[in-house]
Amino acid sequence: MSVNLLEEIRKREAKYGDELNSPATEKDIIKFEAAVVGKFPINEIPTGYKEFLQGVNGLDFNGLVIYGIDDDLLEEEKDEEVYGFIKTNELWHENDEQKKYLFFGDSDTAWYCLDVIQNEYLELDKPSGTPINKFYDFNAMLADALKVSL
Repeated sequence: MSVNLLEEIRKREAKYGDELNSPATEKDIIKFEAAVVGKFPINEIPTGYKEFLQGVNGLDFNGLVIYGIDDDLLEEEKDEEVYGFIKTNELWHENDEQKKYLFFGDSDTAWYCLDVIQNEYLELDKPSGTPINKFYDFNAMLADALKVSL
């Protein structure tokens, strides 16, 4: 499902002479996972998020941003704008109330995250932080976010 939606975004970007970010390499993802697990209260990065990174390292489309691997963790420097997962989470975690969430992306009106205490994927209202939507896994959350941006 998400793959089809990403393909639709890829086609729309191509119409304007733009393209999606390059995929992350397996080495990049392994290094990234080690950094994330060492810094945040999770044991592993969700499989769906790893699959997303294998297809595109971060996305910035029509107001929706899905975070990618931070530049300093990439094996090869790329000339692409990536909102780094770790740096962005550090920013959102400056608010103590938000430390229970691991943020994967945001839009003008919402954050897309994992409640690490409840182990639930949520869409939160931005800026109130009130849950708007609950998803059974990362892929369902990503598909919903991508649909809204299209």
